[in-house]
Parts: sequence; structure tokens; C-alpha cells
Amino acid sequence: MADPTFKQLTRWFIDTGANQVSHTKNGYLAHAIGVYNDLKKWDLGEDFARAGLFHSIYGTQQFQGFTLPVDRRDEVRDLIGDYYERLCFLNCFMQRETLYSQWADDKQTYSITHREAGEQMEMDRKTYDDLCTLHLCDWLEQVERSGMWDFNREEFHNLGTRLGGIAEASYDTVFAREPSPS
Repeated sequence: MADPTFKQLTRWFIDTGANQVSHTKNGYLAHAIGVYNDLKKWDLGEDFARAGLFHSIYGTQQFQGFTLPVDRRDEVRDLIGDYYERLCFLNCFMQRETLYSQWADDKQTYSITHREAGEQMEMDRKTYDDLCTLHLCDWLEQVERSGMWDFNREEFHNLGTRLGGIAEASYDTVFAREPSPS
């Protein structure tokens, strides 16, 4: 099967009803498209950007406004590929603290805790870094709208520091727009 077009992917969201869900003073689909567009600007390629579109498709520790049942994972895999669906799954089901606690580690294998099952989910360094990228980009897309500047601020700064380059620069750019305290 040929890769679905962006229009087909957004149509899929609409067909699932995800476009009817609010998210950070905006719609969930608009946020997902924002993450997609930001990852494109980060020059990570179309496949990674598609993961941005689906980054929270199963719900996350923080966002439960829309949760696609996990028995539909094959459908998502068909749309964005095995690796990127797994990245989205990890983003949705990770206990965030276990991601944040390893930001400074330099190792080949990382393990995060599944927030519902409590089991460990292992990944290689590339997957861990890609997960950090997806998670950071998700937050940077919405922090200004949400006004929650101090939510896990140090943790997101650390992820930007770990990743460097465009991720760190994007963190700095977004947080430079934080309003001054009155």
C-alpha cells in the first residue's frame, strides 16, 4: 500500500471523531497537526512528522480527551509504519517520570515504565532519543496556548539539552515568549 497522503491521515482523524475533542484551548486535531508541522520544521522527515500527528492517539498520562483503543494498533501501523506506531505507543503509555529520570544517561538500552501495566518497556538509544524528541515537540507546540509554563519545566529543558540542535533551540525560542510575571 502506498503511504497515505496528509489529507487521508487527517480524514482518518475526522472519521474517528478525534477532531471533536478539545485540547489546550484548541482542537485535538489542530494540536496534532501542529506537532506534525513542527517536526517537519525540525527537518526530521515525513515519517517522523506522521508520528507527530499520532503522538497521543491512545491517550497519555496527561491527556485522556481522546483514546483510540489499543486493539486498533494495526490500523495505526498501516498508516504510519511499525517503528513510528511503536514510538507513539511508548509516548502514550510511558510513565513520564521514567523517561525524565534518564535524560543524562549515556547507555545503549533504556527502560521506561508502562503507566497502566507497570511493566518495563525497553528500547535502544535511538528510540529513546526519538521518544524524547516526540515528547518535547508535543509540549512545545502547546505550552504557550496552555499557559502552563512551569509544568515539568526542568524536565523539558533537560530533554532539549540532551537532544541539542533544533530541539534545544526550539525550547529556547518558545520559552523566550513566556510572559513576564505581573
